[in-house]
Amino acid sequence: MLKFNYCSVLTILAMVTAATTALSLFIKVAEEMVEGDTHQIDILILMWLRAADNANDPLGPEWLEDFARDITALGSPAVLGLIVLISSIFLLLAGNRRLSIFMMVAAGGGTLVVTVLKEAFARPRPQLAPDGLFVYTASFPSGHAMVSAVVYLTLGALIARLAPRTRLKLYIMTVAVILTGLVGFSRIYLGAHWPSDVLAGWAVGAAWALAGGALAQIMKLDKEDAE
Repeated sequence: MLKFNYCSVLTILAMVTAATTALSLFIKVAEEMVEGDTHQIDILILMWLRAADNANDPLGPEWLEDFARDITALGSPAVLGLIVLISSIFLLLAGNRRLSIFMMVAAGGGTLVVTVLKEAFARPRPQLAPDGLFVYTASFPSGHAMVSAVVYLTLGALIARLAPRTRLKLYIMTVAVILTGLVGFSRIYLGAHWPSDVLAGWAVGAAWALAGGALAQIMKLDKEDAE
């Protein structure tokens, strides 16, 4: 007879509900973007963050632009790829092969999804990015926002499971959320993405991470049942 941990079941239901909500938000933003309803607010926010004398320059001192460039690199394919590789190898050496594979599949799958979505929507970039910031893919949704959400939220959830106290778990997840938020905002500030691109990236990335977290929890239940 199967034995269920009702607390874990409630956690899974909460994750699935949150993932569904996030996915619904992405669909809503995508519909509004396709219909052109987001264009006015996108322009308004981008221009609010631009210098009055040069629309290609972000508002604020030069050090703030450099800071934003450094932050946006935390969502780059190279940095996220290294984080996933290092984390996966650590989990493998720690004897948790299933979580190691899960981490790689979650990140790789998220990258594939955002690539397909970009090709499907094919939205042009704002053309406001400063010199030296290279952009060569479509705009919607933001890959930096989505994949950073997938990697940081997934990694945060895995680390939080090892934390012995609730306040440590909350701290870890708060850091993951803040990193994801900073990466997305840096893309808007630098003019590399429309705000709706970033919102959509956050939404679909969170949905992917939450769905993966629910799956990981189910796999844990299966393991406990087998014992």
